[in-house]
Amino acid sequence: MWQGAVERTRPDAVADPRALWPALVLLAVVLAWRPARRWGRTLVTVVHEAGHAAVGVLVGRRFQGFVVERDLSGHAVTAGRSRGPGRIATTWAGYPAPAVLGALVVVAAVHGWAGVVLVAALADGLVLLAMSRSWRTAGLVLLIGALTGALWWWGGPWRDGVVGGVGLALLLGAWDSLRDVAASRDAHQDHGTLADLTPLPAGFWLLTWFLADAAATALAVWAACGAWAVSGAGLPGA
Repeated sequence: MWQGAVERTRPDAVADPRALWPALVLLAVVLAWRPARRWGRTLVTVVHEAGHAAVGVLVGRRFQGFVVERDLSGHAVTAGRSRGPGRIATTWAGYPAPAVLGALVVVAAVHGWAGVVLVAALADGLVLLAMSRSWRTAGLVLLIGALTGALWWWGGPWRDGVVGGVGLALLLGAWDSLRDVAASRDAHQDHGTLADLTPLPAGFWLLTWFLADAAATALAVWAACGAWAVSGAGLPGA
């Protein structure tokens, strides 16, 4: 059992480009099938709130819990000073978190590190489960954890591709959530809060999120194209 766990976690020298095709299939399904896109948004919400929490802890705040609501909105609670750089960084971190994580997951997948990504996701899931503050939130975290564990153990040669596809879905969801918040008139959204905390207007913070998402997307596209472009190795029948 232990040997099997080690084998499933050990990085490969490089992912087989043919095994990465499920990434494109998964992205196409999320784009074309509304329920899949909705479930993708659920994962984006969890990552969004985890982004708030992670940066909050890094700047010295205390992570007290988070919830995912029925409408797929979320809320993370961190305790600390009500103003200052730490509060600003914590508030800013939510929206770019899915894009940044998605890009890093794509890069890891195309370099054969899917097993490491999945084990790290399982460990993070345990923390998020402990910090869940509603039954719905705990159930969603458990479901994501179960799917992650199944992919880690039984994913086989297609594991890199599926993990890469999840990274691409996170990137897509990051753009969806940025579009939604940019269209929102709710002054309590994160960019409105940042405008209250700083002299800079809400539009400036939307621009920073756009630039972060664009940079993350460029990194993911560069990594994916590099994996498929080497001597046409990723082309079917090559």
